[in-house]
Amino acid sequence: MNASDLASLFRFVLVRTSHPGNIGSAARAIRTMGFTRLELVAPQRFPDREADALAANAVQVLAEAGVHGTLVDGLAGTSFALGLSARRRGVNLPELSPREGATQALAAAARGEHVALLFGNERTGLENEELATCHAMVRIPSVEDFSSLNLAQAVQVMAYELRLAMLGDALPEPPPERDEPPADAAQMERFYTHLGETLDDIDFHKGREPTTIMLRLRKLFQRVQPDQRELRVLHGILADAQRMAMLARAASASPRPTQGVQVNQAEPD
Repeated sequence: MNASDLASLFRFVLVRTSHPGNIGSAARAIRTMGFTRLELVAPQRFPDREADALAANAVQVLAEAGVHGTLVDGLAGTSFALGLSARRRGVNLPELSPREGATQALAAAARGEHVALLFGNERTGLENEELATCHAMVRIPSVEDFSSLNLAQAVQVMAYELRLAMLGDALPEPPPERDEPPADAAQMERFYTHLGETLDDIDFHKGREPTTIMLRLRKLFQRVQPDQRELRVLHGILADAQRMAMLARAASASPRPTQGVQVNQAEPD
């Protein structure tokens, strides 16, 4: 697989972008490195004249950019995602440098996977729930006392690192084809929803806050990266667990026969 083919497997996903100029600058940043796919999740203003102006000669990237209402829609079709964050968050994810992130992303693309790089809102970055959709977090090693990097600059850093990796002496060799393609982000989100519902149905949490255990389970399944057949098996297991929980609830709600001492009516004198 050549560099051009690999580049087509990458998408840059901007989440809740506030300033349209940053969208245009990001489009220019990825185009200069040979990438063309930009996905926008709930942008505050787009399309916008300022985005067109700052895109310079990358207006075609903007014209073809996808606009989505939810992150799951923006990630549909991808099976490997990296989230860019300027600071450590409360999400227990592997933390990579930009170069390490580019190496892992390129390896995933060499396997034929579609790869997403997520960038959050200019002021707040990616929220924990958004980072939880990622397989790892990338931190650009800026200085501690001034770590606020412009959104488009962060996009440029990652696009450059990916370009550098793809121009290396040896591109990753594609592994043998899998029997089934890996589950994509949308399929995994449906599974996590089903998993959460099942844990509720079997009263797994016992009234405790489910967020922590769900984040740990997400991390587990993201590390495993199940394929679509394996995911169907897991859905089947969850469906059976829900059915058994429903039967158990129905049985406990049914009136039970009285098992007292039988009283004989006295015969009249």
